[in-house]
Amino acid sequence: MGAKSELEANFDYEIVDEFLDHYSMMVESMEVMIIDLSKPNMYARSVNELFRVFHNIKSASSYLKLTPMSKLAAFVEDELEALRNMEPPISEETTNWLLAISDMFATWQDDLKEDNELSKIQFSLLKIPDLESKL
Repeated sequence: MGAKSELEANFDYEIVDEFLDHYSMMVESMEVMIIDLSKPNMYARSVNELFRVFHNIKSASSYLKLTPMSKLAAFVEDELEALRNMEPPISEETTNWLLAISDMFATWQDDLKEDNELSKIQFSLLKIPDLESKL
């Protein structure tokens, strides 16, 4: 049984459908917000919006018992909290890490669409980058 089938077996269809719709929108918006972190005039808005996206994913996936997704979202949320208190720009390492995180959530989106098991989290994503920019 794939991840989507399991959700539909354990939760009301409307809850699953709403999650999938919102999750899709959040995943599709991540990359643009991550790139915008390099723009000083967009930094505060983008980091706060990314924090909100990961907080929402963490909450919803926790409720739906999508444990890998909720744990990674919580991990990223903690790092975004640190970025909220920093001045732009972020390091290239941090940008690349966030883009890789975005790719992982996009992979899970595909897994859900295709009703596959959720892909395993890449170990490299669990290595926190140096958040300080080295200018």
